[in-house]
Amino acid sequence: MKGDVGGGKMVMKSKLKWVGLLGLVLSALSLFTHFLLARYSYSDSNNLTTEYQTITTIFSWRPVFETNAVDLSPTSKLYRRLWGPVRLLESLQPHAKPREHYPVPVSESDRFIFVRIRGGFHEIRSSICDAVVVARLLNATLVIPEIQSTTSSKGISAQFKSFAYLYNEDHFMSALANDITIVKTLPKTLKGARRKKEIPSFKVFNSQSPYYYLHHVLPVLKRHSVAELVVSDGGCLQAILPPDLEEYQRLRCRVAFHALSFRQEVQELATKILLRLRAPGRPFIAYDPGMTRDALAYHGCAELFQDVHTELIQHRRLWMLKRGIVKGSLTVDSNAQRLNGSCPLMPEEIGIILRAYGYSWDTIIYISGGEVFGGQKKLIPLHAIFENVVDRTSLTTPWELNKIYGREANLVDKYPKAPPSAEKEMKYEAWKTSGQRPRPLPPPPARPKSYHIEGWWGWVAESDNEPESTVIELRTNAHKLLWEAIDYMVCVEADVFVPGFDRDGKGRPSFASLVMGHRLYQSATAKSFRLDRKKIAKHMKNISDNLYEVNQAWVKSVRSHLNKSLLDGLAEESKVSKSLSFLSFPVPECSCLRSESKGASSRASTSQLPAGLKVAHPCPAWMGKDVTSSPGEKESEDDLDEDDSGPFSLFFQPIGGSSNNNSVSSSGRSGGEMMSSKEETQMDDQEEMEGGDR
Repeated sequence: MKGDVGGGKMVMKSKLKWVGLLGLVLSALSLFTHFLLARYSYSDSNNLTTEYQTITTIFSWRPVFETNAVDLSPTSKLYRRLWGPVRLLESLQPHAKPREHYPVPVSESDRFIFVRIRGGFHEIRSSICDAVVVARLLNATLVIPEIQSTTSSKGISAQFKSFAYLYNEDHFMSALANDITIVKTLPKTLKGARRKKEIPSFKVFNSQSPYYYLHHVLPVLKRHSVAELVVSDGGCLQAILPPDLEEYQRLRCRVAFHALSFRQEVQELATKILLRLRAPGRPFIAYDPGMTRDALAYHGCAELFQDVHTELIQHRRLWMLKRGIVKGSLTVDSNAQRLNGSCPLMPEEIGIILRAYGYSWDTIIYISGGEVFGGQKKLIPLHAIFENVVDRTSLTTPWELNKIYGREANLVDKYPKAPPSAEKEMKYEAWKTSGQRPRPLPPPPARPKSYHIEGWWGWVAESDNEPESTVIELRTNAHKLLWEAIDYMVCVEADVFVPGFDRDGKGRPSFASLVMGHRLYQSATAKSFRLDRKKIAKHMKNISDNLYEVNQAWVKSVRSHLNKSLLDGLAEESKVSKSLSFLSFPVPECSCLRSESKGASSRASTSQLPAGLKVAHPCPAWMGKDVTSSPGEKESEDDLDEDDSGPFSLFFQPIGGSSNNNSVSSSGRSGGEMMSSKEETQMDDQEEMEGGDR
C-alpha cells in the first residue's frame, strides 16, 4: 500500500511539472504574440508612421506621441504664435553668390596649401571655411584638409580617411570649382618632403588677419611652393574682414552652407530621423543643452552639479588654469555666474519657460549635441515636463548607427597585449632554479596605469593632468563628430530651435551658434529663440520658491521676453558672436532683400528690420517678388480674445488671479485662465503679436 501511495505521489508531481512547463510555454507564446501585434498593428497605415511607431515602442520609455486636445490647426492663432514664421524677416533671403568682379582661379597652380585641423565639430567646420578663404587669398591650390588625428588612424574604419569621414569630398571640390582649385593629395614630389617634415609649417592661432598671410605665409609659399597650416583653435582667419574683402565673406557662406555636405550615409540617417519626427504630422522643437564639461569648467559652473560631476569639472578647470586657457581662480561662485548669464540654462529651466510660453505637454522635443554632461540624470526634469522628449538614439536602431561607422576592427584583437620580453623570462627561470629556499620573492610587477570612467577618483587623486585617451575613447570622439553632424541637420530643419548655451570651452560661439547662423541664412523666418540667459535666470529666481505655481504677471513677462528674443536677440548676436565667428551671424554679407509686391503689408518693409542686419543689397530679379501678408490677414486686437493658455495651464497652477480663472478641461486637468478685464487681455495679446506673430 505504501508503495502504491508513493507511486501516486510521484505521478502527481510529474503531472504538476508538465502543467507548469506548459504554462510557461503558453506565457512565452502570449508575450511573443503581443509583441508582434504591437509592432504590426498599424500595417494598414503608411510605412513611415509604422516604422516610427515601432522604433518608439522599442527604444523610448515614453509613450508614443499622443494627440493634443487643444486646437493646433495651422490656421489657429495659437499655432501661428507658437510655430508660425517671424514675418518681419520675410524679405530676408539667402544670396551668397559673387556680386562684383570675381575671376575664376587658375587651373594649374604651383602653390599648395595643406591644412591640418584639430577640434570639435563646430571648430572643424569654421576652420575649413577659413582655410578655403586663405587659399583663395594666397592664390594657391588647396589640398583637402585633414581633420583631427582621431579620424586619421585611431581605430576607425579604414574605408574612411580624415575629411571623407565627415564630409563628401567630391561635392566639396565641385561646389567650389569656380572659387579655388582643390586637389585630394599633394604631388608625389612634395609628399616625400612632407613625410620627412621638410616643408614649412605654421601653427596658426585663432583670428589671424589677412596681413599675416600676405606678409608671413605668402613669401614662404613662393619659395617652397607648399606650406602647412596647423589649426587647433577653431578658425585661422578673423571673423570680420575689411570692407574690400566682402567677397571673401560670401565665399565663407558658399563653403559652409553649400559646399560642406555630409557624406551620403550621414545624410540618409539624418533624413530618416527627420521623417520619423514629422511622421505624426506635427511640428517639433530642437533643443541643444550645450552642457559640455569644457564649457562648464571654462565658465565656472561646477556648483550647478553635484558630487562626482563637480569634482570632474573642477579638475578640468585646474587643467585649463595651468595652461592659460582660462584666467581667474579655481573657486568660482557658480550661482553668481548663473545669475550673470555665464552658465548654461538647465533642462528644467528650458522646460518651464517653454511651458509658460504655451507649448503643450505633448510637444515633440528633440535633444541634440554629442555630449550632455551629467547624462540622462540632468534630463529627467525635462522628461517630466514634456512627454515626448527624444534624441537620435530613441529614433534610430543600433544597426543604423553602426552603418555610418563603417566596418571597424575589433580593438581587442587589433591591439593585443605585448608578451613579456625574453630577458624577463630568463630572469624568472633563473630565480626558480637558483639556490635553496627560502629566498626573497621577486619584486611585484608594476601596477598598470589604467583608468576607467567609473573610477574617476583614480586619476583625479593621483595626477593634475588628464589621463591619455585610450583607443576606444579616440574612436568615441570620432563617433561624436558623426552624432553632431546628424543633430546639426535636424536642428537646422527644426520648426523651432532653442539653445541652452551658445559658448564652448574657450568662450567662443559653439554648435548652437552655428545652427542659428545657418537657420538665419537659409530660412530667416524660422523661429530661433536667442535667449538672454541673464533675464531667464532672473525670471527663475522670482519663482524659485514655487516653480510649478506661477502667477499671470510672471507668465506674461516670460512670453514677452521670448517674443522679443526672436528679433532683439539678432542685434545682440551681431555685436557679440559675429566678432568671434562669422558663421554664427552671416548677415548682411550673405543675404539680400526681396522687393515688396504691390499692396504688400508695410510690416515687411526694410525700415522695420532689426538693428544689426542692415541689408541694403536687393535680391536679383530671378528670385521673384516678396510674398508678404496682406493687410487683411493682420488680426485686430478684438479678434485676439481666444484663450490660448490651455496648454500652459495644464502644467502650471495660476495664483493671484481672479476667482473664476479656473476651468476643467476634457482630460481632467485644470483649464485656461481668464483675465480680469478685456483691456488686460488685449494688452497681453498685443505684446505676443508684436514679437511672435509677425
